[in-house]
Amino acid sequence: MKNKSTLFLTQAALIAAVYVVLTVVFAPFSFKEIQVRLSEALTILPLFTPAAIPGLFVGCLLGNVLGGAVIWDTVFGSIATLIGAVGTYLLRKKSMYLAPVPPIVSNTVIVPFVLKYAYQLPLPIPLMMLTVGVGEVISCGVLGVLLGKLLKKHEGAIFGKEETQ
Repeated sequence: MKNKSTLFLTQAALIAAVYVVLTVVFAPFSFKEIQVRLSEALTILPLFTPAAIPGLFVGCLLGNVLGGAVIWDTVFGSIATLIGAVGTYLLRKKSMYLAPVPPIVSNTVIVPFVLKYAYQLPLPIPLMMLTVGVGEVISCGVLGVLLGKLLKKHEGAIFGKEETQ
């Protein structure tokens, strides 16, 4: 049992670290109304391990703090990622192509309100839903699925599971 909890904690920490690095390194694309947060591609990871749920949440939280986000963005943006990660985990036995839907929807709905009220952006919320949604489709739907397909080939070695064909 101790071995499984150590693996879970290690996976969560590594996922959080990668999310933070991707968010901060690509900060010019990670924030504001037009964003393609490359770290959101990692929201495919709950298909492979439940450790991705806390890993993504903590990674988003820390990425927002280190990226200079205001408190409301840090809180609600991280909650949007958490909701998306849980949704992806719940869809893990379904198609890989459905897995990005929860993070796309949660961020498309929540983040524009954060942008409007926390940053006082003058754009209408429906327009920001479109811009954030397109960025999420690119990050989660395209890059996330590509990452998922690559990881599926090496799932056993990466996540400590039996090899799948």
